[in-house]
This record gives sequence, structure tokens and C-alpha cells, in this order.
Amino acid sequence: MTPPTPSAAAPLEVTEETEKKSNASDGSKGSESRSPGRLAWKRFKRDRTGVISAYVVIFFFAIAIAAPLIAKLYGKNPYTTYASDRPELLDAFSYPAGPNGGMSSEFWFGIEPQLGRDVFTFLLYGIRTSLGIAVAATILTCVAGVVIGVTAGYLGGRTDYLVSRIIDIVLSFPSTLFFIAFMPVVYGLFIAPDDNVPTWLIAVSLIVVLSAFGWASIARLLRGQVLGLREREFVEAAKVTGASPMRIVFKELLPNLWTPIIIQSTLMLPAYVTAEAGLAFLGVGITDPTPDWGVMIGRGAQFYSQDFTFMLFPGLSMVIFVLAFNLLGDSVRDALDPKSKR
Repeated sequence: MTPPTPSAAAPLEVTEETEKKSNASDGSKGSESRSPGRLAWKRFKRDRTGVISAYVVIFFFAIAIAAPLIAKLYGKNPYTTYASDRPELLDAFSYPAGPNGGMSSEFWFGIEPQLGRDVFTFLLYGIRTSLGIAVAATILTCVAGVVIGVTAGYLGGRTDYLVSRIIDIVLSFPSTLFFIAFMPVVYGLFIAPDDNVPTWLIAVSLIVVLSAFGWASIARLLRGQVLGLREREFVEAAKVTGASPMRIVFKELLPNLWTPIIIQSTLMLPAYVTAEAGLAFLGVGITDPTPDWGVMIGRGAQFYSQDFTFMLFPGLSMVIFVLAFNLLGDSVRDALDPKSKR
């Protein structure tokens, strides 16, 4: 066989040993530096907005996880009504006696009107509650959406048709109105009408109901992706070699689906944060005295004309978190799929 003609830029004589070393070094460095994960990470690090947003999101999750420790070091908790033992904290109209909602070196973010609870620790635990529910709902939604979407796309036929119709039905529901009407029904299945609904049941019900209406969008997206992937050569080759459907899904399909899964999850979590807070504000989610972003905004809406400070901190913190996470989701999408960048 005639050897290939060397290019003009290449040396005419290369020893076998030198060529092997060059190929080995180039291959290891090239595969390491040009892997999709490393390329996406490099693109993400060049996006200053995405990096700053990531730091903001990490900060919120850090204070949510460390809320009990921070409250212990701070010396207060979100449940104690400090005005009960110290009436001087409130004025004659049950509003904070000090300026700016009672902000001081003792109460960093002031105190709550009427009850006199510490706003700083209430906000810390409220962030912890809201993020915990949103993260759990996002994980459950992604798992259900991936399983249903991949199954429908890979099997096709009647299974795909049935799942597609179910997805259409789920997406057609007005989810917010259904939440308001359906949540009391869920509570009534486990608790008598005259009994107080425990917080754990509210949290579990929110996670389940949010997931029940959220899986359809990611399932439809992944179904379309799988319909295109299952006709590709590498999937056909795996079938010819006798690979089982389970192996094809986990070894051939899922590695090509991580990008849309990650992108959808980064966009889904802030949506769940606002949805959970909205349900708490409407009175069908987490209720007082359990700390929650929506509970604080709902309480603050009662006093904002006389004490705007109490509503300022939960509202501003939620806007910052949701904005940062949405920007982070856009940066992650651009890093994983550069073609989508405009």
C-alpha cells in the first residue's frame, strides 16, 4: 500500500519513536481538553454573567442549608414572639417602635409587626423551606419526565401515542387554578376537616402536585429527542450487536440527553420557587407560623403601607434569587449548546 504523502508543513522524516510519543501526548491532551464537558466548562467560565449568577445561587443555597447554625450564632429563632416579653419593641399600633421596621444591632432586619418575630431568622428559614420544596419537586419532575419521555420515544407506536395524548391533557390544565382547587382536596384525604394540616403533609402534597403538572413539558421535549436519536447509526449498531433495550437507553440515549435535562432543570427550579411562594401567598401552601418566602410576602402585604421594611427583604431576596437562577440557566444553555446562543 502506498504511504500517504506528507504535507508541506510536516517534516519529511520522523522517527517511529518520536511519532508515537507525539501521538500519545496529542491524543491525551486533545481528548482531555476537547471533551464536551471541558469545552462547556470553558465556555461557561468566560460568561461573566453566568459566573456571578452561579455565586449568587450558591450563596442562597449555602444560607438555606446553614440556617439553623446561623440562627444559633445570631441568638434568635423565627418562632419566638419577642414583643410578648418586651412590649417596648412595638408601638401603640403594634408596629415596630424603632426606625426602619425596628432594625438595630439586635434585630438586623427588624421585627415583624403585631407578633414581634425576628425578620432575619424568619427569612433564613423561609428560604430554606422554599428551596427545599422546589429542589425536591424539580428532582421528582425530572425523574418522571425522563422516564416517561424516553420510554415513549424509544418504544413508539401505541405507547408513544397514548403518552402523547396524556401529555397534551396535562399541559392543557390551568395549573394555578387547579392547585387552588385541588390542594384542599388532597389535605382532606388524610386529615379531618376540623384538624390542622401538619406542615410535612403540606410540603409533601406541594412536591407531588407540582411534579404531577411539571413532568409533561420535559417528557415531551425528551420524547422528541429520542425519536430522532433512535434512528441514528450508533443505536442501530447497538441493536445489531444484541444490546438489550435497557442498555441502549442508559449507554446510548441518556448520554445524549444530559444537555436538555440540565437546561430544563435549571429553568424549572426558579419557576417552582415562585409557584410555591404564590401558593403560600394564596393560602393553599405553607401556612403561618412555618417560615416561608410566600408566607412572609403574604404577611408583608398586610402591613406594607405602614411598614414596608417587613415586605422588602423577602420580596427583594426572591427577585434576586429567581433572576440569578434564570441567568444561570441561560448561561448553562449557551455553554452546553453554543448554537442556541443569540
